[in-house]
Amino acid sequence: MNAPVKIHGSHVTIHRDVEQGSVRWHELRCGILTASEMKLILTPTLKIASNDKERAHLYELLAQRITGYVEPHFESYDMERGKFDEEHARAKYSEEYGEVEEVGFITNDKLGFTIGYSPDGLVGDDGLIECKSRVQKWHMQTLIEYVAAGEIPPDFLIQCQTGLFVSERKWLDFVSYCGGMKMPVVRSYPDPVIQEAIGNAAAQFEARLAEKLEIYQKLIASDTRLVDTERLIYL
Repeated sequence: MNAPVKIHGSHVTIHRDVEQGSVRWHELRCGILTASEMKLILTPTLKIASNDKERAHLYELLAQRITGYVEPHFESYDMERGKFDEEHARAKYSEEYGEVEEVGFITNDKLGFTIGYSPDGLVGDDGLIECKSRVQKWHMQTLIEYVAAGEIPPDFLIQCQTGLFVSERKWLDFVSYCGGMKMPVVRSYPDPVIQEAIGNAAAQFEARLAEKLEIYQKLIASDTRLVDTERLIYL
């Protein structure tokens, strides 16, 4: 297995030989903010979120940092379909636009802490692809309301911009896939305003995590009655 590759002159590390969804992949993601979750801390209007979902994610990552354990999540039918469709979308993109390299995980520590991203593929030295599996009604909406205007659907904009932020690549091709329908490819570039908002939100979120960790450490050191337990594996 090849070692992670640190990109010369940047803060980027590419974990090429890690399979997404594997034990090692979960270990790399444990306790760190990732592109797919950035929408929980940054709103579509680029405001720092302060709501139940943001707080839940903060405590989820804090627990992961303390325990080193990522709790399993139920995989729905839509998630299974998404994995299947992603393979077809990547293959079709490769046929039309060139070879796509699959890698497991990318990390970036330019803010003084680590942010992660699981790309759907790297294209050459400069590009990325982000593939989304859509049922046909949402795919049709994407075509009419966003692709026709040359835009990425707002539900995925923060994730795609965070992917560019983490990878430090020059462009990202957004791919919407629904078998039997036209597959659009929308190219986007780092947006300075969004990139700055991502960095600010991530930094403030990390600071809050550090504050909560300090409270936890003081609690552990206190005389509060805390009983050790063992983790149970539920089959």
